[in-house]
Amino acid sequence: MLKVSQIETYYGPSQALFGVDLSVDTGELVALMGRNGMGKSTTIRSICRLTPAKRGHIVFDGQDLAGLRSFQAARLGIGLVPEGRRCFASLTVQENLIATARPGVWDYTKVVSLFPRLGERAGQMADTLSGGEQQMLAIGRALMTNPKLLILDEATEGLAPVIRQEIWAAIRRLKDAGQSLLVVDKTLSELLPIADACVILEKGRSVWTGRPSALSGDLRDQYLGV
Repeated sequence: MLKVSQIETYYGPSQALFGVDLSVDTGELVALMGRNGMGKSTTIRSICRLTPAKRGHIVFDGQDLAGLRSFQAARLGIGLVPEGRRCFASLTVQENLIATARPGVWDYTKVVSLFPRLGERAGQMADTLSGGEQQMLAIGRALMTNPKLLILDEATEGLAPVIRQEIWAAIRRLKDAGQSLLVVDKTLSELLPIADACVILEKGRSVWTGRPSALSGDLRDQYLGV
């Protein structure tokens, strides 16, 4: 479904990615991993055409994304849950969800079934929600676009343990339902058991790709340890 080949991305004159490779097959959950500042979010921004790569190739569902704008990539079926949630503060929960709706399996009823809290707060303004509820809303909003690929960037960061468990339960349900997922998260105890493959970034480069079962303690210490 997604194939990223040797992308190089810049912020102005500063190079952030120096050759990133990854792929996501249909129905697969791929964990994108690495310490802070190693290029994970920039890789996601490049895939979503928010910060386009200057070199390399990104092919999604058979189409090269070169030259496309971010909204065009989204229309192809790339759904993003960005770091920091970024809900529409001046809209209600229900309005946030309806604003992004596209025809498909996911609709308002199905989203509030996944996250019942959103149904309970349907008329509440998004900026009055707790951080965990805003994260649920961000995920629900992305699902309402009925994406072929859902990308989650640090979806559980900074949340209370009980909320993190709710969100991980939802991610597992999505995986079991066949949703293709690219997930960035530091909670390896939750992420690795449900991942089909892992990609580790170091200083803007892909340095290791493999099955979670092959991720040894030495590799974790080398690339993921503090």
